Amino acid sequence: VHLIPVNPVREDGLNPKSRKRIMPDLLTEPPALDPIYEAHVYCNIPTIAERSMEGHAPHYFKLVSVQVLIRHGDRYPLYAIPKTKRPDIDCMLVPSRKPSHPQLEAFIKHMSKGSAAQMDGSLSSLPHFPSHSLCEMGELTQTGVVQHLRNGQLLREIYINKHKLLPSDWTAKQLYLETTGKSRTLQSALALLYTFLPDFDWKKINMRHQWSTIFCSGSCDCPMRNHYLEEEQRRQYSLRVKNSNLEKIYVDMAKIVGIPTRQLRASNPIDSLLCYFCHNVSFPCTKAGCIGMEHFKVIKRHQLEDERERQEKKLYFLYALLATHPLLNQTVNRLQRIAEGKKEEVFVLYSAHDVTLSPVLSALGITEARFPRFAARLVFELWQDGKRPKEHFIRILYNGSDVTFQTSFCKDHYKRSSKPMCPLEKLVNFVKRDMFLIFNSTSYHDACHRRAL
Repeated sequence: VHLIPVNPVREDGLNPKSRKRIMPDLLTEPPALDPIYEAHVYCNIPTIAERSMEGHAPHYFKLVSVQVLIRHGDRYPLYAIPKTKRPDIDCMLVPSRKPSHPQLEAFIKHMSKGSAAQMDGSLSSLPHFPSHSLCEMGELTQTGVVQHLRNGQLLREIYINKHKLLPSDWTAKQLYLETTGKSRTLQSALALLYTFLPDFDWKKINMRHQWSTIFCSGSCDCPMRNHYLEEEQRRQYSLRVKNSNLEKIYVDMAKIVGIPTRQLRASNPIDSLLCYFCHNVSFPCTKAGCIGMEHFKVIKRHQLEDERERQEKKLYFLYALLATHPLLNQTVNRLQRIAEGKKEEVFVLYSAHDVTLSPVLSALGITEARFPRFAARLVFELWQDGKRPKEHFIRILYNGSDVTFQTSFCKDHYKRSSKPMCPLEKLVNFVKRDMFLIFNSTSYHDACHRRAL
């Protein structure tokens, strides 16, 4: 089953619930949602240099591994609003056009030489960078490429230049690279890699193909995961049906476009509208009128409210625990091997979708995180204590913010520890054991096949 969490039309960023989730305080009104502000955050347009907390540790700690999970960068919509002209976005890479990057021209040249790379399966037939004068559906845009060139540059300055994570003569075995089979995820991975390891030797690149958007590899059989997903989708449908203001907006937009309301809703208009919004292009018009900012705001506000309710109802959390266990288990196994002294796969890059990152954040208990914006990054750092070399610690960072102590398994440790990180065994115990307690189970297989109470 090709899982598309929460909403069948949301393979990849169509439901950008990018709201800073605030812990509810019963004495005050909940903070007002600002759909326009949140949409800007979601677009993640490259402007000012980003400040980040990656690579921060006491001076006697040594960085021994970094695992990065990214969402692809800005893309053209996956859906079109019927009977309207598609947004006029050019997916050719033009270094003189904004937003740009000092290494964009060199990136284009390097990408055209990539025949020596080992690409799993269908990846070998995908282009290494976007190149259509009118973007194809779902295609990475120049903005999306630049977002990841910036991510790679930032990570290089910290992990290579400062912490010397990889030597200058690094080998293929020191990297682990995996992407889904979409051109936008492959191209995002290559853009990040290019500035992280400039002018890398293509022969050292071995890109693995992951068929599942939740990266469950060989452990995808999980009936209970699908059960919780269906329950979550029912909750989402119920909330939408109750929203009379949202229904009015859909009826109004359908009249403008000249199609039945149901057909408009099925075309997932927010996906297209976000592209117009992020690229500062006017919303579409017909003879019957124009889709406007008020339409956009109402649909966006509903998504933010849906995200808030989703947090309270816990169905998505149960789905997330089962959806992300295979990926988190693989991550933990690798961190354990490196802690034991193995020198392979010290830098890991998973290039994925919003539906990959969102359940990982939920499963880890990072409830205050925004919904994954374009080019979002989640980083796991593994540190060795220089004074006690057998002791290893992790830090978890989301878009440059340290969220280690927001996780369910390390919240309490923070109160007792003077070190700004979490013992590795806390994450290990969580993934190997504690994730299943809520299901009254002791293993992933048991939790996946035991009926809900």
